Amino acid sequence: MGPDRNTHLRNIAIVVGLALVVWLVPGGGTASLTIGNLLGIVFIGGILFLGYRLYMEHRQTIFGLEERQRGILYACVALAAITLVATRRMWESGGLGAILWLAFIGAAVYGLYGVWRSYRTY
Repeated sequence: MGPDRNTHLRNIAIVVGLALVVWLVPGGGTASLTIGNLLGIVFIGGILFLGYRLYMEHRQTIFGLEERQRGILYACVALAAITLVATRRMWESGGLGAILWLAFIGAAVYGLYGVWRSYRTY
């Protein structure tokens, strides 16, 4: 394990201890779900902040696109976002839902690629 063996063993013991607390303490499952939900909210907030920062940094470039290309860009981002939100429902609905999910993500990526390709060529 290297020179930090005690540190690694300590970290493993902490993870095992937390797992035992969730498993043995009454209500531990509910607490773990609550913590998981809070971490999910923080993660989604981070992704939204990243999107905001990217938009603000590249705003001039986005406004420099033709209106048609900008509309396609926004539509593809919206399609990808809605598809990612509906991932669980689409995959749980069976084969058709999974195929539609793949088609929607593929269409969003293809549209984004088309906008990027037209941006790079004059």
